[in-house]
Amino acid sequence: MAAAPDFSDLSAVYVNCTLKRSPEVSNTQGLMDASIALMRQHGVAVETFRLVDHDVATGVFPDMREHGWATDAWPDEIWPSIRDADILVIGGPIWLGDNSSVTKRLVERLYAMSGERNAKGQYAFYGKVGGVVITGNEDGIKHCAMDLLYSMQHIGYTIPPAADAGWIGEAGPGPSYLDEGSGGPENDFTNRNTTFMTYNLMHLARLLNDAGGIPAIGNVRDEWESGERWGYRPTPDHPNPEYR
Repeated sequence: MAAAPDFSDLSAVYVNCTLKRSPEVSNTQGLMDASIALMRQHGVAVETFRLVDHDVATGVFPDMREHGWATDAWPDEIWPSIRDADILVIGGPIWLGDNSSVTKRLVERLYAMSGERNAKGQYAFYGKVGGVVITGNEDGIKHCAMDLLYSMQHIGYTIPPAADAGWIGEAGPGPSYLDEGSGGPENDFTNRNTTFMTYNLMHLARLLNDAGGIPAIGNVRDEWESGERWGYRPTPDHPNPEYR
């Protein structure tokens, strides 16, 4: 077996979007912990948050205190860790076949930061890697993961192959991932997907870090707004419809 690359200079943040405040048992955290343990085994610096434990305001601006909210933990408690991490993993439960309200709040706050810039002038999430962990007692892993992975790539995250893992057990009411006898922690399908996701996140982060991120050609907004087009022009056969 080939030796794994050195991942010890990488960092990751796992945000658990359970509806349960600490110290309640979170089944999502149980599955996330399996991925976290594998990353830490390879020396990745991992930080984890339960978003519901923090007074994060609802909204799509970087600091909602500037938009009528008395408090907002996002800019000071959560955002700096996400901003500085190479990898972001969003974890959450399925409710009514969809992501939780807390998960949606996280996505909205990530979107609020999508206009920020990195050192190259690209959007802030360029060069960073994203993945997803989903748990629940009803169908919807792929739907929830699809929603989140689209959102992450749209704001600039790079998504590796097999970037999601999940466990739901039998559809309908039944034991949750960490419940005794659930079979969740022993499920080979879930364990394989969790392992593949974790390694692919680390591999892609390694590749991007070694390459200096995404090249800053054809994707720097300030240059576009200054008139740079990097060779793009509407052709006579395909004119820009705004000029018709």
